[in-house]
Amino acid sequence: MADVMTRPALYRVADAVEVLNLSRTVIYDLIRTGRLRTVKEGRSRLIPASAIADYVALLEREARGRR
Repeated sequence: MADVMTRPALYRVADAVEVLNLSRTVIYDLIRTGRLRTVKEGRSRLIPASAIADYVALLEREARGRR
């Protein structure tokens, strides 16, 4: 339960840049192409932690398919 409380449920784009170690432009391209899900809260575009996990899992599946 402590783990849930220490990690954010929603990330701003700038935070996702840090977490995924990708550029801001790449993050926005992933959002635009639908590879990274987002939600809106007011005027803010936020990335759920689950969307980041799903994106990493997608990359792993794609890497396995290339072998």
